[in-house]
Amino acid sequence: MDPTAWLLSSDPAIGWQAMRDLTAASPSAVAAQRARIPREGLGGAILAHQASDGSWRRNDAPVWLPTLFTFLLLRSTGIDPADPAVESAIARLETGLRWSNHGCWELRPNPGNSFFLGEVEPCINGGVLALGAYFGRPNETLARRLLSEQLQDGGWNCEAPKSTRSSFHTTICVLEGLLEYELAVGTAPEIAAARHRAEEYLLQRHLFRRRSTGEAASSAFLELAFPPRYHYDILRALDYFRAAGARPDPRMSEAIDVLISRQVDGTWLLDRAYDEALSLPLTEAPGTPSRWNTLRALRVLRWYENHSPAPA
Repeated sequence: MDPTAWLLSSDPAIGWQAMRDLTAASPSAVAAQRARIPREGLGGAILAHQASDGSWRRNDAPVWLPTLFTFLLLRSTGIDPADPAVESAIARLETGLRWSNHGCWELRPNPGNSFFLGEVEPCINGGVLALGAYFGRPNETLARRLLSEQLQDGGWNCEAPKSTRSSFHTTICVLEGLLEYELAVGTAPEIAAARHRAEEYLLQRHLFRRRSTGEAASSAFLELAFPPRYHYDILRALDYFRAAGARPDPRMSEAIDVLISRQVDGTWLLDRAYDEALSLPLTEAPGTPSRWNTLRALRVLRWYENHSPAPA
């Protein structure tokens, strides 16, 4: 099977990214594929599932959970934030929901932070910052709050200040948010420096090992998940470095080797699906070939091969 052809023939949310990242398709062809997302496939379904108050809901979860993580999934589709349907969805969310003092979203006029100002946990706020920046609402106050919460070892932890050691999970969430913020507002030296320190936190641990013992910090870090929710794994980390335009680092090589070893007939399986907080079901099931994982793995490997220094 040709994995690229398999990706191109799928949901436009995947197909347009495969065209952009894996083929020599013209910008106009890529744009035409991307323009389908708000009305077809996963992107269209997410927009259709939004409630009139701006939330995404499911019966067995508090409103903030499916809202946040379904919204993050919408960002993963690469949908055009300037599309009128997307702009309407963002406006409904902004006017209909606020963070309360209890760390959840409630309908106005509840006193609390506006949506894109975030709440209290950096793992959540990293996602909120990424959403705001991607959808045209970059929030400097939230970005600066996250900078102030960076720990001495370079990362972040939702348990701080009780914990003084960073968490892989929280760190990748904040890194993604800070990167999206920089892409939205332009280079910001303070943010670039903070990202570099956090990248070093991951690289010193070869993206999945404990620095103290060299052992794998968690077996789940080697399992490829989509959507990741707040969970860390090596594919999520590698795709972050690719998106950041970083040069491959020798300390990534073990994670790259693991990624290559997980290939099955040109594709990658879905090991985990953190989809329990979504307002709609996904079509991929754990243990089966995953277009989302295959897309991300192929573009990571292309980036790594194209930008690694030639052997001496």
